[in-house]
Amino acid sequence: MTLSKDEQSRLLACMLDMGDLLLDAGAEISRVEDTLERMGRAYGAARMDVLVITAIISITMEFPDDESTTETRRIRSTGQTDFYRLEKLNALSRRCCAEPLPLDELREKIDAVAAGEKPTSMRLWGSVLVGGSFAVFFGGSLWDGLVGAAFAVVIFLLQDRLGRTKLNTVAFNLLVSLIVGLGVGLVTAAIPILHMDMILIGDIMLLIPGLAITNAVRNLLVGDTISGAVRLAESLIWAGALAGGFMVALTIVNALH
Repeated sequence: MTLSKDEQSRLLACMLDMGDLLLDAGAEISRVEDTLERMGRAYGAARMDVLVITAIISITMEFPDDESTTETRRIRSTGQTDFYRLEKLNALSRRCCAEPLPLDELREKIDAVAAGEKPTSMRLWGSVLVGGSFAVFFGGSLWDGLVGAAFAVVIFLLQDRLGRTKLNTVAFNLLVSLIVGLGVGLVTAAIPILHMDMILIGDIMLLIPGLAITNAVRNLLVGDTISGAVRLAESLIWAGALAGGFMVALTIVNALH
């Protein structure tokens, strides 16, 4: 497949957007690099040099006519895990590798993935299921599960509203855990049959960066040391913000008794 210089630049822009979206969806570094390398070769590149870390994507494409194109993009997203978007991006990349799409169509499909999001009802009921079921799973009563599910709705609404403000992850986790911790503490103080610890355990599962930590460790094990170390440090700071918010909330609730 032979591309003009203009088409090479357009392809590179599409691939940078693809990598940006993959990172934003929580993909591990090796997956992003492998996806971009395979796509570049499918479109005719003789050599692909792709460097991805949590903050930067750099791509150099060298074509058989010795023409090479290089671009670097600064990544500012926090990389929240989104399997819905990740699945669509993986399907698109596999389709391009099997049979490269025209660049206009590739651009349309990348923009469609970027604009789309998981249905609100699916995210809401998923939050309810996680918050309620984990509260019961860890030893809580049915009432604990119901209250955990109710506060899962609160978390969902906070994520939906605060997510539009582009609040950084540390401040977001601190604020949400503080609000939820205060709410759970006050409700359990008013209703003695409830177990505050079980409800909080269930709801914290919606916020704890477990997959981010897992991907960070995986990156370290496969040799992506810089990205793995940075993501691991970020994840631990996010988890620390969650713990800090809940601790402050519990301190306030105990002081009110």
